[in-house]
Amino acid sequence: MGIAAYLLSENIMELKYYSFNKYLRDKFSQRVHRISLDAGFTCPNIDGTLSNDGCDYCNNKAFSVYAETRKPLDAQIKESIKYYSKRFSAEKFIAYFQAYSGTYAEIGRLKEVYDVIKKFPQIIGLFISTRPDCVDKNKIELISSYQDKFLVWIEYGLQTTHNDILESINRGHTYEDFLDAIRLTREYDINVGVHMIVGLPGVDYKMLMCDAKRIASLDVQGIKIHSLHVLRNTRLQEKYLSGTVKLLSRDEYVHSVCDYLEVLPKDMVILRLAATALDKYLVAPLWINDKHKVLEAVQNEFIKRKTYQGSFYESSCQPG
Repeated sequence: MGIAAYLLSENIMELKYYSFNKYLRDKFSQRVHRISLDAGFTCPNIDGTLSNDGCDYCNNKAFSVYAETRKPLDAQIKESIKYYSKRFSAEKFIAYFQAYSGTYAEIGRLKEVYDVIKKFPQIIGLFISTRPDCVDKNKIELISSYQDKFLVWIEYGLQTTHNDILESINRGHTYEDFLDAIRLTREYDINVGVHMIVGLPGVDYKMLMCDAKRIASLDVQGIKIHSLHVLRNTRLQEKYLSGTVKLLSRDEYVHSVCDYLEVLPKDMVILRLAATALDKYLVAPLWINDKHKVLEAVQNEFIKRKTYQGSFYESSCQPG
């Protein structure tokens, strides 16, 4: 590990962006760890409702330890708490329903799943990853009911604000669906996170910065950003092997993501800046799995530029 990465991991160096770790420490004054769970949900983009093919890049098995294991939620939570308590000395945890679409079920089933966290006093947060076309008023009201005891966030997968690109990667929803979802969610004061990808095929620099400025103009509390990467058993793998998809180098990603962060508000939480994948599923680029080096490079680029998240924050590219 490089010295900058060490400093980052130990919270010694002041980061040039508002990291998720800092957000949690500011709120709880202790180490809080997010544990990824699979509640057995599926997705309308793979069950035939919208499509059987899924998004071009998606393979949940590559990032979720419990994906499709059918292990009971109680067991997933107990194992995770034991593991992260020992490894990181964490005392409090966030239940993160990450696999597939975490609101894609009937209300009764959703309540049954979410209520499991009430059995564990160590859990102080409920984070739900889902699609913007998989929520409605009843589901949002249910999720809002957990705010009296838990820190609640909903993360919406968007990837880009450009509808033609969303169609090309087979997302099955529009940017306008996302705008409707965040308006509904914020009516209940639930924190909104948005998942964006840098390096999507067909997205040039101007389009990327339009993405950033559009997100900056919205009532969004956090953002998860990572570079496009190729996973096994996906349509993106087929396109990559045929030579029709070009991936970013680490330096290209670092420069792009720093440009991106410079136009976001200073108080928007950076939920993630780098993605990793299990080695057996990752095709390319291999550099994504050296997370510390990616974060170190981002920090060093900001230092070199003498800028930081929010340096050029403005709302010149409005949603629509």
